[in-house]
Parts: sequence; structure tokens; C-alpha cells
Amino acid sequence: MLVFAASDKGGTGRSVTSANLAYRSALAGDDVCFLDFDFGSPTATAVFDLPADDLDVRGTGLHSYLRGMIGAPHRVDVWTRTEHPDLRDRPSGSGRLVLFPGDRSGGEFVTGDEQLHRCVDLVQRLHREFDLIVVDLSAGRSYAMDLALEATAPHGGLDRLKCRWLVFHRWTHQHVRAAAELTFGERGILRAGEARRHRTEELSGSIRFIRAAVPDLDSPLWSQVTPSQYAWLRQCDRRLERLAAELGIGESRVLASIPLEPVLQWQERLITDADVLDRRIAGQETLVSLGELARRLYDDSYWGEL
Repeated sequence: MLVFAASDKGGTGRSVTSANLAYRSALAGDDVCFLDFDFGSPTATAVFDLPADDLDVRGTGLHSYLRGMIGAPHRVDVWTRTEHPDLRDRPSGSGRLVLFPGDRSGGEFVTGDEQLHRCVDLVQRLHREFDLIVVDLSAGRSYAMDLALEATAPHGGLDRLKCRWLVFHRWTHQHVRAAAELTFGERGILRAGEARRHRTEELSGSIRFIRAAVPDLDSPLWSQVTPSQYAWLRQCDRRLERLAAELGIGESRVLASIPLEPVLQWQERLITDADVLDRRIAGQETLVSLGELARRLYDDSYWGEL
């Protein structure tokens, strides 16, 4: 399966949540690879807690590969290279977890036929090797997104692969509108897909939304606020639910809601079982939500007619 992680704005939790999705899927036994197509700001090496040598990728990453400067991109076995204390010993029964990093300070670049050919060739080879390929795209309508839409269009080379799109947004008025615009707007995913001969119904059916940093107003954390603040927060939450429904990104199209999590806010890292059960620095709800996201990715009942 090929999964594209997209967002209209930065700071939506796209990269860290999609990295946790890859990690959870690997724990479940899938062979997973993560492609850092965030050309403007490739940060996946930090999320996976890789050492300094892997943080400073220059001339060997995905940027260099797609631009024709090298024959194959650098790849990192996360289980053997990570400095995360909980990941140093690969858990029994887990699948492979491999990262293809972007070049540090690589920047955005115009894509054409050569980049399309190289992208298709790489993903086709990885598809034979891995169960799940997660592609973290740059924020907004970027060259990376155009490349993904071109590659998965009819006769684009990847059109026969099962593809799914995850659009990330925070639970705020601005982010809800931005996610809807990225998907349904004049320059959004659907319009850009139509221009590349995608079938609109199929493309729309492959898109689901991930709400990140969603406050759980029934949790003890929010019981500390004043009654006036609590009433105001409830009112804001109801208004956001109505707005999301009006814009076509309501509950029926939401694949997962990730709670407001201090660990993710402060460190943008993988959440492990030990963080919840042993150290008690992360919430059980976060672990459950990430696990549900990984399971629902494969469950066609959450994807309508797919």
C-alpha cells in the first residue's frame, strides 16, 4: 500500500504522526518504509531519533536521487540506527522499518519527466520489498504533491497500486478551513487530480482526514479550567464540528483524532508503550489513537467503496 501524508499548513503534526503510523505498522509485523518527500524541511531523521551522521544527509538523500545526481537514495534501517532507548532492540514479531531521508537544506525544486520516472522506478522497487510505503509530502500544494498525483494518475506508473491520502490538520478554525481548501479548493488535490486524468470519485474516496492535537475536554487536564473557560471551549468544539461538516471533512471522513499530547508537542518523537506504561509521560489515549490509525489504514470499512 502507498500512503501520502499531506497538509496545507506546517505544524499540523503530519510528519510526526505519519512516522508514528509507520512505527505502529512495523510493530504489527508489516515491512514499512518511510519516504521523506518534505523537500522544504526534511525532518524525519530527527523524529526517528537517528544519530548525527544520519541527521546531516547531503548529496545522498531523496532530493539528490530525484534530481538525477545519484543512482539510488540513502536508506537507513531504523531499528539498528536509532538512538531511541525503546527501539534499539527490534521487538519480536515486528517488521522492517526503513527510512529514506531527504537531503538537509535540499529545498523545493521543479519536477518534470525525469523526476517522475525516478519516483515511479523507486516506488515500484520498494513496493516489491515492503508492505507499506509512507510518503511524507511538503505542506501545501507543493512540487512533491504534484509529483505524487502525476505518478498515481492513469498511465503514470503507479496507478495500479492501492493508494491512500491522509490530510492532516489541527483542531482550529484556520486549520479546518485550510485542510478543506487543500482537498476541495480550486488548486486542491481533487482539481489537480482531475487535470491529471484521475477519476474524481476514486480519488475522493482515497482521501481521509487526521485531526491532530485535539483537546479531550472530558479528561482531567481540562477539569482544572474555570467554568467559564470550560463552557467557551465546549462552544468552540461544537462550532468546529459544524464547520468541518459544512466543508466536507466531518466525522464520516475522519480516520483518526490524535489527542493533544505533551510529548508530541515538546519533542515530536515516536510514542512507545514504555512512554505510557513505564515512564507515564504520554497518554494512553494517544497510544490507542495511533494504534487505531494503523489498523484503520487497511480496513476498507473506513474507506467507503474502496
